[in-house]
Amino acid sequence: MQDTSAAFKDLYDIVLRLRSPGGCPWDQEQTPRSLRGDLIEETYECVEAIDEQAPEHIKEELGDIFLLVTMLAYMHQEEGCFSVAEVLTGVCEKLIRRHPHVFGGLQVKDSREVLDNWARIKVEQEGRKPKDSVLDQVSRSLPPLDRAYKLQKQAAKAGFDWPCMEDVVCKIEEELGEVREAAASLKAGEAATDAVEAELGDLLFSVVNLCRFLRVEPSVALQRTNGTFTKRFKYVEKSMGERAQELHQGNLALMQGFWEEAKGRSGGL
Repeated sequence: MQDTSAAFKDLYDIVLRLRSPGGCPWDQEQTPRSLRGDLIEETYECVEAIDEQAPEHIKEELGDIFLLVTMLAYMHQEEGCFSVAEVLTGVCEKLIRRHPHVFGGLQVKDSREVLDNWARIKVEQEGRKPKDSVLDQVSRSLPPLDRAYKLQKQAAKAGFDWPCMEDVVCKIEEELGEVREAAASLKAGEAATDAVEAELGDLLFSVVNLCRFLRVEPSVALQRTNGTFTKRFKYVEKSMGERAQELHQGNLALMQGFWEEAKGRSGGL
């Protein structure tokens, strides 16, 4: 097995070569901003590979993430902001500092106490300014679904939470009823009003809350369903094509039949 430090050096040297004069024109044109979307996309592809429990696929996607992270760090090194080594040293120092129960003599009872101590270290040792609100700890740059999930987790830590899951389910049913009421006021073909948008937002927020109660990451769950929907719809397309049938509303019953067939097939459809 190749030495880990040697393997990382190989990756670093390749990135350096790609970015240097005589390297790759595409890689030379990239900036941290231009790679933001790639970083998000590769992360979700890695999540998909983990869901598939496919080690070879996971290995490939982790490699893509390592490449992007190394490239982003090296771009900042080129600009004189910080070095790749400083990034690695910084995270090592932070891990040691925030795990005194591992690298020091602190005793902790459970993971909740670990997180509480983590937050205290950020303020007392790292000099981070205490937030005006516990919700300020949640990044505003997160995708809405992830931000909703983390906002709810922070509020729950402060004791602002539903007593049990059934209360959350009742809230979902209540919000669904309000969506129906708001939607009923729309005329056929009319664009959604602010009221409909607001009620749908409340419904989504409540569903995210149920995910939290059941310890399910909503974005991961939705990504999984997206994959399932894609596979089944492709099966419908293929089946319709084999029978020379067009995809349109008039053939909905036939398409639904193939959809149910796809659900019943093995192989992950």
